[in-house]
Amino acid sequence: MSTTAERDRLPGQDPKPDRSPKQDRSRATRQRLLEAAVACLAEHGWAGSTVAVVAERAGVSRGAAQHHFPTREDLFTAAVEYVAEQRSSALRELFPDGAADRRAVVRALVDLYTGPLFRAALHLWVAACDEEQLRPRVTELEARVGRETHRIAVDLLGADEKRPGARESVQGLLDMARGLGLANLLTDDTARRERVVAQWAVLLEEALG
Repeated sequence: MSTTAERDRLPGQDPKPDRSPKQDRSRATRQRLLEAAVACLAEHGWAGSTVAVVAERAGVSRGAAQHHFPTREDLFTAAVEYVAEQRSSALRELFPDGAADRRAVVRALVDLYTGPLFRAALHLWVAACDEEQLRPRVTELEARVGRETHRIAVDLLGADEKRPGARESVQGLLDMARGLGLANLLTDDTARRERVVAQWAVLLEEALG
């Protein structure tokens, strides 16, 4: 006997997907683990960020954590990638119609490298120098995130990469932002950072036209 929903459905129409509470809980658990992993990595570094520590912070069992991420390397590379994607989306959403003010774009890009994501990623990069299993994953992740960030920067700055020096100017901006992020790890570099952002906005106007 067919149900009311089946009778009301038009011929050839697919049934609505069934999102069970179990699937929702699994998705929520995975996200909590990713967010906890990034926070732990930023606060405690690689040595102090074990799967058990992350699971406790996320409020889940170690077994549940290992169900989603079988190894420590799986957990932390996925965590940094997750937040990188979130930050890329957030950056695009800041300027949904494009950005006429290049100084605002420069500041937003610099902010990418002065928050917890950069601190967490830095710990992961340092660990990858000594962890053979981690190194290829982090190298691949960094290359992918770098390409995406470069594309976003080109779009937001309205850069024509056919113009001589334009591509190098955008990449130089990202390299500069990474350097400011490193400086900010030790001291509050806000005042100097503002001056550098203002000067880079002027330089980009000249380089990008």
